[in-house]
Amino acid sequence: MSLLAPPPRLLMGPGPINCYPRVLNAMSTQLVGQYDPVMTGYMNETMALYRQVFKTQNKQTFLIDGTSRAGIEAVLVSVLEPGDSILVPIFGRFGHLLAEIAERAGAKVHTIEVPWGEVFEPQQIEDAVKLLRPKVVAVVQGDTSTTMLQPLAEIGAICRKYDAIFYSDATASIGGNPFETDLWQLDAVSVGLQKCLGGPSGSAPVTFGERYLEIVNKRRHVEAGIRNSQHVDGQASKIRSNYFDIPMIIDYWGEERLNHHTEASSMLYCARECALQLLEEGIDNSIARHKLVGDAMLAGVQNLNLTPFGDIKHKMTNVVGVYIPEKVDGEAIRHSMLHDFNIEIGTSFGPLQGKIWRIGTMGYNARPDAVYHTLQSLETVLRRAGHKLAPGEAVDAAYKTYTDGKA
Repeated sequence: MSLLAPPPRLLMGPGPINCYPRVLNAMSTQLVGQYDPVMTGYMNETMALYRQVFKTQNKQTFLIDGTSRAGIEAVLVSVLEPGDSILVPIFGRFGHLLAEIAERAGAKVHTIEVPWGEVFEPQQIEDAVKLLRPKVVAVVQGDTSTTMLQPLAEIGAICRKYDAIFYSDATASIGGNPFETDLWQLDAVSVGLQKCLGGPSGSAPVTFGERYLEIVNKRRHVEAGIRNSQHVDGQASKIRSNYFDIPMIIDYWGEERLNHHTEASSMLYCARECALQLLEEGIDNSIARHKLVGDAMLAGVQNLNLTPFGDIKHKMTNVVGVYIPEKVDGEAIRHSMLHDFNIEIGTSFGPLQGKIWRIGTMGYNARPDAVYHTLQSLETVLRRAGHKLAPGEAVDAAYKTYTDGKA
């Protein structure tokens, strides 16, 4: 073994992506103690920053130490008691993930599905909520397995109408697509850093509204060894996970600073820097950048004689799916892109595995030079594999789309 020296890959898949340089710098910052006032000050700053990222006034906005899946699991295991009913609208691989986590929490899971490449109409979701009357409605906003973006703006009102908690995971979409926690009446949100926020996987920002907190606080429990006579447990069942116990984590991030875990300081520095990077650029400017660069990539792949996958009007700004051409070995193309050109593009999961490539333009890589390099390299590999295309037209189309959009 030797010192780490990974090759200089350009990560143009569905995530993770190359980090913003300043995020990497933040991660190398020296540690301080978890209760040092400097550290608790950084924790408070991070909470304030992510209220802006989520566009919320929620006091309880903080980080779960773990990947984006840790955030999902914390949200669901804390709110769902055995036998509770949850509705999961599934339009890709990650809806199935929400359903599995809820099932493992002992919930009665109901699902509705649309074909991969489509999204739900609000009426479809309302019909299911009206029929099933679930405690929770859980849906991902952007599902990278299909590249689709589920509209959320009308679902919050539906959930309030039928007294359901509205939860969304926006890991794949936040920072590159509109997201409005308070305006859309979301009760709980979780995200990760490794997509449009431009960081590594390993920290999961979350935010919770009062309707969610009213439920989970009834399950509050303080561990023996740190509890005192002032602490009173809730009357509902104890949350089955200690590590993902949201009321315990709230007590850790709150004024009392009750010991729960040792904060992953380097990931907190990283998450804080991701938020600063986004907010300094401006959320609307970041979304506009992702859309323009994503449009350039879409124009480019279409001019490689590739067919986009799914309902394009509901595509995320930051990733595009394209059908792998017939008579082309999709994995051989990806292998050549990675090993000959140091560029990673993705395949997909389940029914789409081996049928589409997924090409991302997100975070630090949502920039025109990354698009041009990817398209030129993909053109070369496809041409050598016998795919019919017009040389040079992909980069020209992407260049025109980008420069016209900037004009």
